[in-house]
Amino acid sequence: MDGSAFATRLGELRVVPVVSIDDAADAVGLADALAAGGLPMIEVTFRTDAASDAIAAIRAARPDVLVGAGTVLDPATVDRAIAAGAAFLVAPGFSPAVVAKAADHGVAMLPGAVTPTEIEMALAAGFRLVKFFPAEASGGVRYIKAVAAPYRGVRFVPTGGVTPANLAEYLAVPAVAACGGTWIAPADAIRAHRWDEIARAAAEAVAIARAVRRAEPPGVRPA
Repeated sequence: MDGSAFATRLGELRVVPVVSIDDAADAVGLADALAAGGLPMIEVTFRTDAASDAIAAIRAARPDVLVGAGTVLDPATVDRAIAAGAAFLVAPGFSPAVVAKAADHGVAMLPGAVTPTEIEMALAAGFRLVKFFPAEASGGVRYIKAVAAPYRGVRFVPTGGVTPANLAEYLAVPAVAACGGTWIAPADAIRAHRWDEIARAAAEAVAIARAVRRAEPPGVRPA
């Protein structure tokens, strides 16, 4: 998937479930639950040894669910994620080596950028869509509004501390394209196969996103 297609899909759903899977055998059940709740997109973080197998299992069983890899910290992880079938990559920060490796594969990349310096690094590399992490700890909505002012063509995907209680506030910010959500499918709920609970959380997030109306910021183009 290229960057433009990824940005378009992200803008349609506006919420990305961010998950850590301990056992790849749970991956398809998770994908089923999220899709049932209206969120057929998953960022599987490389925080566990099961990440590669989980991505491969979802890709094989649920091709209708867009699955990507998160916590991509080095070029070797880029290769592992692509080999498993990841359609997009997400990193918490901006690594030139990771960005270059993703470009070699021709896969969509969402690098992290919080400070003006990091945002300008992303812009210099051709990115207009970046992850904003950790969102709440970095200043949340107030900070995003302030830092977005001089970078009118940049869109942010806040992740970290986003919850149903503040999701609408984030999504109402014109510079916010979507939010990453770890609350939708926490690790304990995945391990316990609480699929109905996860599906309900996904449906709640979808309802919140659909209720938010906002104007597109001027100068924005797909990443």
